[in-house]
Amino acid sequence: EQLVESGGGLVQPGGSLRLSCADSGRIFSRSTVGWFRRAPGKQRELVGAITSGGTTNYADSVKGRFTISRDNAETTVYLQMSSLKPEDTAVYFCNYCTDSGCRLTFGSWGQGTQVTVSA
Repeated sequence: EQLVESGGGLVQPGGSLRLSCADSGRIFSRSTVGWFRRAPGKQRELVGAITSGGTTNYADSVKGRFTISRDNAETTVYLQMSSLKPEDTAVYFCNYCTDSGCRLTFGSWGQGTQVTVSA
C-alpha cells in the first residue's frame, strides 16, 4: 500500500498550506495514517496522526498550528498547516501506522512533498 502526498510549495512565515495524502487502497478507511517530515540534515519525525475513528495527536512543535483530518469517501488525509515558521521547512510524508502513536509504519514511503517557509 502506498500513499501519495501533494500540496507542498513555498509560503511566507505566518502563512498557511494544506497537504493531501491519498490512496486508493482497500485498507485506507480502517487504518491510522501519520504525517511525517524530514528537515534538511535531520531525521524523519512524526508530525501527527489520525486514527480510523478520527482521533488525532500531534507533536508538541505543531500543536495548535497544524490540523489533521480525513475523508474516507475520498480516501484522503489532509494536513492543514497554519502560522508556518521557517523551521517547518521540510519534506512531508504520510504513511500507514500500526497504532495511533505511529511507532511503526507499514506502507511504502512515497516521494513526499516539499514545504519551504521563507520570506
